[in-house]
Amino acid sequence: MLTTAQALAAIAVMAGVTFLTRALPFLLFDRGDAPPKLVLYLGRVLPPAIIAMLIVYCLKGISFTSAAGWIPQTVSIAAVVALHLWKHNNLLSIFGGTLLYMFLVQTIFA
Repeated sequence: MLTTAQALAAIAVMAGVTFLTRALPFLLFDRGDAPPKLVLYLGRVLPPAIIAMLIVYCLKGISFTSAAGWIPQTVSIAAVVALHLWKHNNLLSIFGGTLLYMFLVQTIFA
């Protein structure tokens, strides 16, 4: 259990780090100039790379020994892809796939 002083110190450190991560881009890059080419490259490349890493992490435990081990994941992935191609909305794709997966796991493949 933290004392009051420890809790306040932890909150202050977290607030400071959060503030710095939000303010640092404005301090590093002048508003008049275009961002460096490296930043533009990372902004273009990192989101798909992170999504691919999350997909690999989420599917690393898939089991093909029974239908309940792979059908809910496969159907949900197909739904996420279809929703994203249809509406181009990340939140809709993520929430739609998650809701479908939870429905399949808790009702049909329970």
